[in-house]
Amino acid sequence: MYTQALNTSDGEDRGVEDAAQAARFQARIDAEERIEPNDWMPAAYRKTLLRQISQHAHSEVVGMLPEGNWITRAPTLRRKVALLAKIQDECGHGLYLYSAAETLGSSREEMVDALLAGKAKYSSIFNYPTLTWADIGTIGWLVDGAAIMNQIPLCRCSYGPYARAMIRVCKEESFHQRQGYEIMLTLCRGSAEQKAMAQDALDRWWWPVLMMFGPPDQVSQHSDTSTKWKIKRFSNDELRQKFVDATVPQAQFLGLTVPDPGMKQDAEGHWRYSEIDWDEFKQVLAGNGPCNRDRMAARRKAHDDGAWVREAAAAYAEKRQARQHAQAAE
Repeated sequence: MYTQALNTSDGEDRGVEDAAQAARFQARIDAEERIEPNDWMPAAYRKTLLRQISQHAHSEVVGMLPEGNWITRAPTLRRKVALLAKIQDECGHGLYLYSAAETLGSSREEMVDALLAGKAKYSSIFNYPTLTWADIGTIGWLVDGAAIMNQIPLCRCSYGPYARAMIRVCKEESFHQRQGYEIMLTLCRGSAEQKAMAQDALDRWWWPVLMMFGPPDQVSQHSDTSTKWKIKRFSNDELRQKFVDATVPQAQFLGLTVPDPGMKQDAEGHWRYSEIDWDEFKQVLAGNGPCNRDRMAARRKAHDDGAWVREAAAAYAEKRQARQHAQAAE
């Protein structure tokens, strides 16, 4: 989708950047112009984008693992085919995002190595286990629903390659969300045991999903600069509240109970949720979640098992290049 390393940092990591260039850059941002790979940009803007886009890509790839756990155990052939298609979509999303990140001057190999070395993060939500088939429905309904809430504004991100990649990602995530909700609706209209399974999945996933939007605004490290540069359009808390307001009525339609006894609807119609356990969030980010070690072990094994494919592709590329050079010399 995008050419690798179109624009490199070219010494922009120096402490003081040209004030005139920085002012012109901010003026373009304020005017809602798109920044493209070969445009001048502050080093901090590049660094922020590279961190965010690469983590987003890592999340799409690692996110295949909890759902892949149920490919062989899906209850019907229709469900299996749909789940396979969804996981394939997530893999494609990772590809789009790695390609967008490469335009900022980092190679895909560097990004993947950082993930495997534990130097890069991915979404905390994928460190929780999928214990029942209802978890697959809940991931589609809640996790992908939260992703849509967060990612639709990214279609208007100031960085062109990221914004364009997000258009297709959001369309496919919207389908995934509807697919997950349909699974939950089927369970809730089934037997009492099936509905209880759906409620149990909601109980376990509700709070981790709210944590997906990131820490509260007062302690968020990157929100101010990301908003200034129009990488983000809404704060973490704003997006979280929009998600809760949209999701509570959906849970009520299913006949499920949101696991928050203290939740109340205010005079403006907003559903005000209770305090989130941010200690759990920090523990998961620190690598102490239920499945952190399993997820990274699976990614490292897949990387090692695929080494022969990368080596074969590199050898073929070298052979093809040599043949082209020989033909050109004739």
